[in-house]
Amino acid sequence: MYQLLTDSCCDLPYQTLHDHHVDFVSMHFAIDGVEYEDDLGENHYDINVFYQQLKQNVMPTTTQVNVGQFVDFFTPYVKTKTPILYIGFSSGLSGTFNSATQARTMLLEKYPDAQIYLVDTLAACAGEGQFVLDAIDKRDAGMAIDELAKWLTDRRLQYRMWFTVDKLDFLYHGGRVSRTSAALGTMLNIKPVMDVDTAGKLRVVRKVRARKRSLVDLANETLKAIQENPQHRVIISTSGDREAANFIKDRLHEASPQTPLQIGYIGPTIASHTGFGCVAVFSMATEDRQ
Repeated sequence: MYQLLTDSCCDLPYQTLHDHHVDFVSMHFAIDGVEYEDDLGENHYDINVFYQQLKQNVMPTTTQVNVGQFVDFFTPYVKTKTPILYIGFSSGLSGTFNSATQARTMLLEKYPDAQIYLVDTLAACAGEGQFVLDAIDKRDAGMAIDELAKWLTDRRLQYRMWFTVDKLDFLYHGGRVSRTSAALGTMLNIKPVMDVDTAGKLRVVRKVRARKRSLVDLANETLKAIQENPQHRVIISTSGDREAANFIKDRLHEASPQTPLQIGYIGPTIASHTGFGCVAVFSMATEDRQ
């Protein structure tokens, strides 16, 4: 048997990973100089308190997982000759996956027979989480580790991710939009509709007037994937705006009642860069995104 690994940017509940024997490495974030571990809700922070801080325009800082942390994370499995498959946060959004790659190289120098597979999901939040859930299903169905790594890599551009934010301040703070765009967008009530491109980077697809229109766009874009693959789960995630998440869920359920739908949270690493009220929808199609 092999071990599935991921990181806390998958934004799946701690209990889900624990119940399915998936280990994860934690990102860290800091507020007013105090550092916290993103433990996916195990016990280190209250996500609702965190959302309220975002609502008050507190802007946390985040740090990627470094090479040493990955060496420490992988080593216990390598020493016991347990094959590992790490399903990681998009290399287009963070240097974390590069750290994992460097750690793998270092460990293979010391343990040349180690089986260490890495999958760059080119995804974030529950988009990455979708990979993990599919990997659990395939592992439990008996798929070999090398086949699973290839299966995920071959299909990674079929995963769809759509986002919108309620305020542009955090995107400006993170360098995603210019100061002028943020100021003008706020004045005109512009809401960006975003996805993740083929390099795993966030991109603005269009700008619409009003929050409701952006939510409708997220639902409509997701329905395109659902039409291709109606049985695959859809995850709707939010950094505190449950009403908006339920609005999208209701629209999707009405259009495709057979599609499994669930609502989750956007964890502190991603929410630190989106602010309060971000809504994201994650699905899987059968054709690659462009």
